[in-house]
Amino acid sequence: MTANTREHWDDVYCEKFDTQLSWHEDDPEISLELIELIRVSKPSSVIDIGGGTSRLAGALLAKGLHDVTVLDLSQVALDTARERLGRAAETVTWISADITSWVPDRRYDVWHDRAVFHFLVDTSQRAAYLESVKRGVKIGGHVIIATFALDGPETCSGLPVARYSPSDIAMLFEEHFELVAHRHHLHQTPWGESQSFQFSVLRRCV
Repeated sequence: MTANTREHWDDVYCEKFDTQLSWHEDDPEISLELIELIRVSKPSSVIDIGGGTSRLAGALLAKGLHDVTVLDLSQVALDTARERLGRAAETVTWISADITSWVPDRRYDVWHDRAVFHFLVDTSQRAAYLESVKRGVKIGGHVIIATFALDGPETCSGLPVARYSPSDIAMLFEEHFELVAHRHHLHQTPWGESQSFQFSVLRRCV
């Protein structure tokens, strides 16, 4: 990604309230359902890739987790999320970074990504992302990847996206991960439009 990409996302978050963004959800219920499915406990470490202004970090803190990290390319998005959480934000680790060049300095139990991976339309970007996943997830840990499904939108926020099925995700991650669960979800945008998503859950086995 380039500086122009960072500027693009900063502009997106500056120009609209988070509740006006197509991907906004008041309650990240599917993500929480899948996190519960893999039996995440209070000591578990979770990183939310592209977490932006998502409510997931706050929901995890409310469930008693205390090792929560949020990574996003946009510092504007992270600042908005921190302000909304108030004092609770002090317990979250905030990272402003490009996931295609970021090198994790630790491994997590859960890597959660709702709608970042599908923006990586170049092979080199996906390869860099997969390298970060390999470095950043423990053996036995899990990855939750949500992207537009095969019948989902072809663009988002003026950018092209790649659409996936769970089997596509399983194939891309197969060197180190196995697919253990998946969900189809019709996300409702703030203006009532339906967007087709797939959620894939993978366990690191090697």
